Amino acid sequence: MPEPPFESEGAVAGTGTGAGTAMGGAMGFATAEAQTLDKGPPAADGAGPGGGAQTAGRPRSLWSDAWRDLRRNPVFIVSALIIVFLVVISVWPSVIASGNPLKCDLAKAQQGSGPGHPFGYDGQGCDVYTRTVYGARTSVSVGFCATLGVALLGSVLGALAGFFGGLWDSFLSRIADVFFAIPVVLGGLVLLSVVTSNSVWPVIGFIVLLGWPQISRIARGAVITAKQNDYVQAARALGASNTRILLRHIAPNAVAPVIVVATIALGTYIALEATLSYLGVGLKPPSVSWGIDISAASPYIRNAPHALLWPSGALAVTVLAFIMLGDAVRDALDPKLR
Repeated sequence: MPEPPFESEGAVAGTGTGAGTAMGGAMGFATAEAQTLDKGPPAADGAGPGGGAQTAGRPRSLWSDAWRDLRRNPVFIVSALIIVFLVVISVWPSVIASGNPLKCDLAKAQQGSGPGHPFGYDGQGCDVYTRTVYGARTSVSVGFCATLGVALLGSVLGALAGFFGGLWDSFLSRIADVFFAIPVVLGGLVLLSVVTSNSVWPVIGFIVLLGWPQISRIARGAVITAKQNDYVQAARALGASNTRILLRHIAPNAVAPVIVVATIALGTYIALEATLSYLGVGLKPPSVSWGIDISAASPYIRNAPHALLWPSGALAVTVLAFIMLGDAVRDALDPKLR
């Protein structure tokens, strides 16, 4: 009786065929995947080469996301409109006020509103409306210049302390602690009382002198956090200098908290200038300032409350606008709130 044929070759052949088929399918799948990855993601409908869909697919930066959020924030829109209006009347006050803020008529002292004089007159017979409009120039200029000086000085010193550390960091930190211990109003009374200049620069210099430690600490913390990132270590491994690392890699990623704090502090500096002028150690007559007008109108608050309310209201709205703007910018730049 003949034995059945040995089927090992057929089995082996069958197995090899199946394996070859599976391997061929896997290789075909890998090839298809490679071709797909090489071509990139499929284009959106109606998007050709160089179309808008490719631009929309790019990753957005922190600043573009922040600007998109700010445009949708009503707090930012309202505060920005107020600030733009204040800047316009600071640069061109004659656009809405044609009078002379230094021209006074004692015969009209403490009178109420009338035609052409909607805010009335103060105790010296000066037009309150004109002085309120022209007072914005002094307050806004002091706020912007002081904030710019504080931001530059504090950012540079804080960035150097946070980047290099060691003895330089300890030295600047102790110096900042000394300035933090000085009461602002008391320091202004002591330092500005010996200044005889009637310009805004002594007030700006005093604010910069006592305001830089706050920005310095913010910048120091931001730089310490940023320099620990991998891209900074990679740049250092590639031989980048300390200047390049600090300016090109760390500063753009550490400037956001400085901007937020400086924006909020701007309103505070405007209020500080008005406080020092009210106390008689800031700006002095014949300068036009909201603090000077509030100080001059205080004795007549019962007989002429309008002379006090209008400059006080302008000061309050200005400070509130900058604080609201700072809060909106902080919410937009803080990734934890997204």
